[in-house]
Amino acid sequence: MTLAHMTPRERVERVLRGGRADRVPFTMYENKLPQCRAERDLRNRGLCIVDRRVKVVTALRPNVKSTETRSTQDGRPLVRTTHETPVGAVSMVREPAGFTSWFRERLFKGPEDYKVLRFLIDDEVFAPCYRPFVDARRAWGGDAILRPQLAGEPLQVLISNWMGTEAFCYEWMDRRDEVLDLYHALVAHHRKVYPLVAASPALHANYGGNVVPEIVGLEGFETYYVPNYNEAAEHMHAHGKLVGSHLDANCGVLKHAIARTALDYIEAFTPAPDTDLTLAEARAAWPDKVLWLNFPSSVHLRPDEEVERFTFDLLEELDTVDGLLMGITEDIPPDRWQGSCRAIMDGLDRHAAERPELYAR
Repeated sequence: MTLAHMTPRERVERVLRGGRADRVPFTMYENKLPQCRAERDLRNRGLCIVDRRVKVVTALRPNVKSTETRSTQDGRPLVRTTHETPVGAVSMVREPAGFTSWFRERLFKGPEDYKVLRFLIDDEVFAPCYRPFVDARRAWGGDAILRPQLAGEPLQVLISNWMGTEAFCYEWMDRRDEVLDLYHALVAHHRKVYPLVAASPALHANYGGNVVPEIVGLEGFETYYVPNYNEAAEHMHAHGKLVGSHLDANCGVLKHAIARTALDYIEAFTPAPDTDLTLAEARAAWPDKVLWLNFPSSVHLRPDEEVERFTFDLLEELDTVDGLLMGITEDIPPDRWQGSCRAIMDGLDRHAAERPELYAR
């Protein structure tokens, strides 16, 4: 089979391993791509869907009663999830909002919740669940690549999911020992997941993401994130698998620390003008890592011809397109996604046509 006849998934897998294809692959999360004629046209042109819904590990808390109730407030839908344990209960409230949802309440409300959160960690049991992944991959054929999640980084679970940024910062200053108790419990807990994902049929998996350098800082990242990435990578690499992280923020202060990780790819890396690193700077900092981009969200608002030109010029920042994928990992305004995505593909195709020496044929 020639490169030109590769399926979208085969192109992504080839580049994800550090190689090159006949064009830079273009990917979109499954929940960012409404089904319609424009979607079908994009997929016919080679767009690859990234399906993140299929898990390879199941989790069960046998001694926790979890319930979900739905309501509305001021016309907005709300979902309350409550976890009842032998040592107390915690709950959170989320507001579904299209492709995403917003936290209205977090699990952590105050110091009395530490013992409950610790129980949630200790009670959870993991088991492999590979059949749904195999079935979904067969159903998708070559149109999509399936990406399971290893885990969330232990500290990021506390920041993003359980506490929220403001509460975490106060607790970090006032009750750091209790925060670190949860952190170390999560570190040990996630070690049970690594071998299960590594032995799964998946080629690659993400480990967490959405790190905010302005909150975590360089020292915090090196202390509480890098060791966990490296430990997970050791398991994944032993099975010939790849691991990356969803690092889409201002990574300038972290770039050298990221370079020293064992991560194979940096997923959702968003170049300037939306962050503090250009694509060229990121490639210089991470020469041995695959860059799986998120197209800068602000550029979607420009006219289509400017989006195409930006795409072409972005690739021109690099001497090689090896190990480079274009992606969409964020919402696009409903009135812009069709035109902008076509323009991105036009820019990718034009670059392949005008710079053939950079591409495999």
